[in-house]
Amino acid sequence: MPNLVNETGVVRTPAWRRMKRHWQLYLVILLPLLYLVIFKYVPMAGIVIAFKDYNVIKGIWGSTWVGLKYFEQFFNSPNFWLYIKNTLGISLYGLLIGFPAPIILALALNEIRNGLFKKSVQLVTYAPYFISTVIMVSIIIVNLTPNVGMISKFFAMLGVENTNFMGIPGLFKSIYVWSDVWQFTGYGAIIYIAALAGVNPELYESAKVDGASRIQKIINIDIPSLIPVSVILLILNLGNIMKLGFEKIYLMQNPLNLSTSEVISTYVYKVGLLGSSFSFSAAIGLFNSVINLILLVSVNYIAKKLSNNSLW
Repeated sequence: MPNLVNETGVVRTPAWRRMKRHWQLYLVILLPLLYLVIFKYVPMAGIVIAFKDYNVIKGIWGSTWVGLKYFEQFFNSPNFWLYIKNTLGISLYGLLIGFPAPIILALALNEIRNGLFKKSVQLVTYAPYFISTVIMVSIIIVNLTPNVGMISKFFAMLGVENTNFMGIPGLFKSIYVWSDVWQFTGYGAIIYIAALAGVNPELYESAKVDGASRIQKIINIDIPSLIPVSVILLILNLGNIMKLGFEKIYLMQNPLNLSTSEVISTYVYKVGLLGSSFSFSAAIGLFNSVINLILLVSVNYIAKKLSNNSLW
């Protein structure tokens, strides 16, 4: 089959011939593609149980269709708005504090000229990322335990009476978010450090010749170079704002802080899975996914209009 020539006069090779020529590349992407199809897209057919009264014996397709029953049950639950408030509150708080933290760290590390000190700081800030969630929560609880924890002893030295920090509902969000900042800031800074490494050195030389200070270099060179990466990561973060991590919050929960720590994911686990109400949990999961999709598309559209940077 001959090559085709388009309107501009450029020779266009047929798709099958390009695939045959580069079959090794297509073979490399075959396994990841099969993984996505088998484990991500095929299971999406199970979403239908959110609209059915799922019965294990009858199976997904044999169960009775109930429509929006479980969505209405969730929307009409007494604590619906509390769960939404807690989920959004922790997510937005975490985004407000946790998103700029890696950028600030990357900018600071980029200004360090002492190689040994820079590597030491990177090692110290990266290390917490590799601590498992269970160990991280254990560290938090032990350090905040009255009479035993390091933080409690520190406040005792200042004359403050022993306090059960994990039992104060108003402190839960801060404990969760700031412990996340400590754990993930160093690892999150890697992509920004890589972006700064790609900045043309001639820009710094020109700024130096013009007498620019370090702050001026950061504002006029470093920050603009980070905007494309920052916008993409911000879009992705906002697209997952309703998908708050389950494990850490569940492990940090106790009867005293439930008023601020009970979020949608923990509620689904307790009511939907422990209570074997699979249709109910699927309905809430679908609700979360739809909200995240709407946010992702909306934020991507706004970012494209304002900064000309977007996912698509």
